[in-house]
Amino acid sequence: MHGEDPFDEGARSILRQPRAVWATAGASVVAFMGIGLVDPILPSIARGLDATASQVSLLFTSYFLITAIAMLVTGFVSSRIGGRRTLLAGLALVVVFAALSGTSGSVGELVGFRAGWGLGNALFVSTALAVIVGAAAGGGAAAILLYESALGLGMACGPLVGAALGNASWRYPFFGTAALMAIGFIAITAFLKEQPKPARKTSLLDPVRALGHGGLASVAASAFFYNYAFFTVLAFTPFVLNMTPYKSGAVFFAWGLLLAVFSVLVAPRLQKRFGSLKVLGGSLLLLAADLLILGYGSHPTAIVATVVSGAFIGMNNTVYTELALGVSDAPRPVASAGYNFVRWFAAAAVPFLAPKIEEWSDIHIPFVVAAVAAVAGAVVVWARRTSLVHEAEELAPVHATEDGVPVFAN
Repeated sequence: MHGEDPFDEGARSILRQPRAVWATAGASVVAFMGIGLVDPILPSIARGLDATASQVSLLFTSYFLITAIAMLVTGFVSSRIGGRRTLLAGLALVVVFAALSGTSGSVGELVGFRAGWGLGNALFVSTALAVIVGAAAGGGAAAILLYESALGLGMACGPLVGAALGNASWRYPFFGTAALMAIGFIAITAFLKEQPKPARKTSLLDPVRALGHGGLASVAASAFFYNYAFFTVLAFTPFVLNMTPYKSGAVFFAWGLLLAVFSVLVAPRLQKRFGSLKVLGGSLLLLAADLLILGYGSHPTAIVATVVSGAFIGMNNTVYTELALGVSDAPRPVASAGYNFVRWFAAAAVPFLAPKIEEWSDIHIPFVVAAVAAVAGAVVVWARRTSLVHEAEELAPVHATEDGVPVFAN
């Protein structure tokens, strides 16, 4: 690896992949689209179902609450029935509950169906990386690059697809997602062979036990605060911008593109130059400043700040991922499950709390709270810095592999 950038090496081989890898990666794009799909149509859903902003925001709360809890289940399931069956089970659940979401007659029904969608997405997303790595050609770097690209593309395209379909009716994005995931189900059924099962079956409590490691617990705690800031942008900002679905979709598409570019291209190079902890701490503080600008700036300024936040979020996602899997000696799937179990609870809390905070105070304060959360994440990183360094050295870039196993957590 001397003189070679594993990321660039992966980039050269990313296009030379088996059909099974492309099928899984394509379905991953759609799965990640589901996270931001409802962003540009939240106001439309509120009007269509005669619901308040806080009620509609529960679409995110139910989705991420179930996702968090499901992190304790995904390893248990996949280690027993295999990666292929876990992927297909997740896809089937998404198809069913996304379609049911489009038929909702009340916001309560829609929130419930999104919860089922979250379970399916958790089963799929938590297994997709392992499947891609196991089936990919060109080594771990190419596989991880492909997965991260799918993540970024999905996060970018979700709002755009939601806007395009939602301009006619808020129901259409849900039906569209169900159709795309059904195509993914067929493609994986046709092209992906069953992957070898792990030698050791994962128990439901293994991820919780892994959090007993001080370093992993510190990463999870910092990521909890960071996710609060992250999902304030994703779940609350659409109501603040109050734009048409097309305009809101364009804003979050640009946001998603920056997220993808900084996650895949920029973060690893900054880590190599400055170290993971400095990059993470600096990015969290910049995100805090950006949130204050978003909250107190004019409408055009808020739009720019929303887009720019994607850069900091992309860098943070990459560094947190690496830290979570490199800081403890727990098996990577177990460490990932424990870490994600903690951080997704913040994503579930924001959609409910942010509108409530606005009701109790004013439109600016939810962003102040989010900025404070980002600073708190940076403080945890600084205070626990000795626990976040593995074997007394800064962690290697996220695209490195160890014994053929990628250092990745999402």
